[in-house]
Amino acid sequence: MNKDAAPLFREIGVMAKDLKLDATTEEIACFAQDNNLSYDNVYYIHKLFQLMDEKKRRHIVEMMLNLSRLPMKHPCTFDNFDFTRFHGHEADELENLQTLTMLEARQNLLLVGPQGVGKTHLAMAIGYKCCEKGLKTHFLKASELNDKFTAALQDGQREKIIRRLVKPTCLIIDEFGYCDFDKENTRLFFDVVDRRYSKDVPNTMILTSNVEPDKWIDFFSDKEALKSAMDRFFDQCLVISLHGNSYRGSGRRKIEIHVGDQLTAMNN
Repeated sequence: MNKDAAPLFREIGVMAKDLKLDATTEEIACFAQDNNLSYDNVYYIHKLFQLMDEKKRRHIVEMMLNLSRLPMKHPCTFDNFDFTRFHGHEADELENLQTLTMLEARQNLLLVGPQGVGKTHLAMAIGYKCCEKGLKTHFLKASELNDKFTAALQDGQREKIIRRLVKPTCLIIDEFGYCDFDKENTRLFFDVVDRRYSKDVPNTMILTSNVEPDKWIDFFSDKEALKSAMDRFFDQCLVISLHGNSYRGSGRRKIEIHVGDQLTAMNN
């Protein structure tokens, strides 16, 4: 070969590993040498591996998105989030969420504020980004969580529901403060938070709420279990408090039309 194909061989070796192919960089290079392959031949082999690697990556992302239960009809991503609406000397913290550093830091996130300021969009955008990175994510409303707990207890599936909620790298629970958790469900919530807290791998938990945390006791029937859960959740946690006007209704249009006999209206 007239050109140095070593970088191509190294990249092919990395992609072969990602594709779970039993072929090392050295074996691929030896194959090329034994068959007197030209640089162009190796280049196109490299392109083929890129195609297969990208196809696998897209498949993983699609699978992660399907499993996440994130709404996909109109995906909420960082690309369609309007960061320009947010101001203040710490507003850049919102854009920093895109780096997903909280996952490696094993840090939780609470987004709190009034309706329509973008809490759920931000939470979903983080979840979407996690899926793009091939990280298992699970999204659900607090009311859904409550219903799942109730159903699991009725069916004798307590341990199963806990394991299912502990497993994801990123667990998103939206709209805390819209439903009441009875004593058993509050204790189940504690079990989930406690087991996630004990994991020695990235285990970010994201909550959104219209209600400040000191008011959450109004929605949980076991004060001690909730307090213990929150002690663990807030041990490593970023709290972002959002203030301002709602996004919703920005596309609203109002017209006024008078109803009645036109001639009568003109004479009056």
